[in-house]
Amino acid sequence: MKMKLKFKYASKTSSDIWFESSWFSRKETMIHVDDLMKTGRVVELEIIDEMENSWTRKEFIKLNQELDKEPDNIVVFFDGGFDKEQALSGIGIVVYYEKGDDRFRIRKNEKLEGLENNNEAEYAALHNALLLLEEIGVKNAPCTIKGDSQVVLKQLEGEWPCFDDGLNRWLDRIELVIDMLKLKITVDILNRNDNKEADKLANQALSGTEVHSHKRIE
Repeated sequence: MKMKLKFKYASKTSSDIWFESSWFSRKETMIHVDDLMKTGRVVELEIIDEMENSWTRKEFIKLNQELDKEPDNIVVFFDGGFDKEQALSGIGIVVYYEKGDDRFRIRKNEKLEGLENNNEAEYAALHNALLLLEEIGVKNAPCTIKGDSQVVLKQLEGEWPCFDDGLNRWLDRIELVIDMLKLKITVDILNRNDNKEADKLANQALSGTEVHSHKRIE
C-alpha cells in the first residue's frame, strides 16, 4: 500500500504552512516521518493511505505492526479460455502479494463446465481470482487487476456498456465481491504476451492439468 504525508510547518511568520507529499511505499513511512520530526518545525502531521484513511504518528506505529500481518501490494493476473468442441472452459489465475518482508505467489487453474463463450470464461476467471483474495485475507486494500480481456476490464470500469444478460450477471457477482472486500481496484489491460503465466494456466486446465500452488518467492 502507498502512503503520503500531510504536515504543518512552523514558519517564522505568523502563517500556517501546510505541505503534502507524493505517494511512497508504506515501508518508507516512518523513515520520512522521523526525518521530518528531526527538523523540529513540524507541529502537526497526518499519515494518509490510498484508501483515504488517516492516522497520527502514534496511531500509525501501532497500525503498521498489524498491517505487516496482512497481504499488501496485491497484483492479480487472470485469463480464461473456451473450447467450443468440448464446451469446456479453462481459467488461470496468478496472484502476487507481500506480507511483511516476504513476497508470495499463488498460481491456480480450474476447468469449468456450463459456460457459453470465451468472454464468459474471462469473467469467471476474474470472479474466481477475487474469491481467492478473500481466502488469503485481503480486505480494505488497493488491488491491481491485470488481464488481456478488454471486454471484461472496460466493462468493469464502466467505460463499455454490457448488453449481454449472462455477462451482466458475472459483472454483478464481481462487483459484489469487490464491495464486500472493500477493494480499491486499478485495472491494467495487457497484450497477450504480457499475460503468458495466466494464459498457460488456463490452457493447462483445458488439457486436464490441475495447478494450485501457494509459495514464498525467494
